[in-house]
Amino acid sequence: MNIHNITHNFVDRFPGDFSGDLHQRQTPGFLFTTVSAAHFENLELIAFNEKLSQEIGLGSLDYDLKFLAAQDLPKNIETYATAYAGHQFGNWAGQLGDGRAIYAGEIKNEKNQTSELQWKGVGATPYSRFADGRAVLRSSVREFLMSEAMYYLGVPTTRALSLVKTGEWVTRDIAYDGNPKQEQGATVLRVAESFLRFGHFELLAARKEVDTLQKLIDFAIENYFEEVDVNSETKNLDFFQAVADRTARMIIEWYRVGFVHGVMNTDNMSILGLTIDYGPYSMLDEYDLEFTPNTTDLPGRRYAYGKQGQIAHWNLLQLANALFPVIKNETALQEILEHYASDFWKLHDEMLCKKFGFDTLLKIDEPFFTTWQQMMQDLKLDHTLFFNTLTDLVLKENLDAKDFNNCFYHQPSVEDVARISDFIKNYQKRLNQNLISRPEIQQLMSQNNPKFILRNYLLYEAIQDLENGDNTKFNALWKALQTPYGNHDDALLAKRPQKYNMVYGCSQLSCSS
Repeated sequence: MNIHNITHNFVDRFPGDFSGDLHQRQTPGFLFTTVSAAHFENLELIAFNEKLSQEIGLGSLDYDLKFLAAQDLPKNIETYATAYAGHQFGNWAGQLGDGRAIYAGEIKNEKNQTSELQWKGVGATPYSRFADGRAVLRSSVREFLMSEAMYYLGVPTTRALSLVKTGEWVTRDIAYDGNPKQEQGATVLRVAESFLRFGHFELLAARKEVDTLQKLIDFAIENYFEEVDVNSETKNLDFFQAVADRTARMIIEWYRVGFVHGVMNTDNMSILGLTIDYGPYSMLDEYDLEFTPNTTDLPGRRYAYGKQGQIAHWNLLQLANALFPVIKNETALQEILEHYASDFWKLHDEMLCKKFGFDTLLKIDEPFFTTWQQMMQDLKLDHTLFFNTLTDLVLKENLDAKDFNNCFYHQPSVEDVARISDFIKNYQKRLNQNLISRPEIQQLMSQNNPKFILRNYLLYEAIQDLENGDNTKFNALWKALQTPYGNHDDALLAKRPQKYNMVYGCSQLSCSS
């Protein structure tokens, strides 16, 4: 591996604490602190993403297992953790920071593209807030597989380079019910163009460190926003517009594939519009706008599936507040936020058009989508299986409501079947207004409706087996997620079995997941 090519552009540009002191504390005036990873003796490689490693310029593994767990690093790698703030569940939380993430630095590939490398779970930092900075195998598997699954689905995301068992035991109370247990420790080495968050900008604004705030905006524009001219007088406002646009595109993609993040705090929001921090997430099984996989989010369901567009808008408002000291134009910021709100649902309807195979968005589509959504909500139909069934049947002249029986999580009633029949009639009428052929319609639908999604119960089974030393299901999921729009064994496409209803760690998760 080309680890001697790792650099530290962020460290070179911003004020930091180089003491290496891991004592948990406030770090005013600093955007990062240098840290050292914990020592692990019995490392075990579970997965290495060779293709990704080659793409980012890191190269082949060469049996350099220690680097994947931040052990015995060469002198050119100066590990550090960054400080940021954020709003958590709608409340200002003050300074947060990388509590269990440690940066290795940046690496460039042959195309001069830069990627940041970051370990998750290799030890405490000054921002760990009295936690141990470790990660367990359970959460690490979920991050590794889901971030890669989202990439292959076509959703903007951070990625995962490796998954390594650390050989130690870590105590976690998964249900927050006073019953902690020992779990196997692990670490993920994750990759992104940048891990900068809304919270980095919120922290500087809260501290009134306006000069550093401007420098951070300039840094972001120069490195990650080609669409923004760093020499323009309106660069700060253009930067906010770009972040809003990328955020909207990301959330639309979440809705397309049925992804629920579960904890959309502002410190979990990427300025690049990347899905970041895979904790208590879930892909939709039965359709439910009020579904949240995060038990910490109950009973309010702030981060429920149907609220994600609204929450992204609220989070952008907090970012606007943070950028105001350098933009100083409340009207212009408000206009961007208003356009986000008005444009988002148009983008959402355009996305649904592709899922249904409509070549253009018509005025009649909004009530059609509303009727469809209410049907899905009332009947609790499986989101992915519904669209897969529709895609498979679109070439038939006469669709039968019984073809959708596999989408139910209960025995469909006569009324349920009648409702499906009414929908089919309306859908056929709408298809007849298309200007493209039925085979072209099916192709459009196939490109926008994944067949394989990484359901929580599949992850749950793979994690249980992996904890017992069997990686068969893990490897099967890793292979399947790389072709989500292709054909797969029926066992991988099945809806959640009834036995997993309300099973903790499967259907329900906490923020420690």
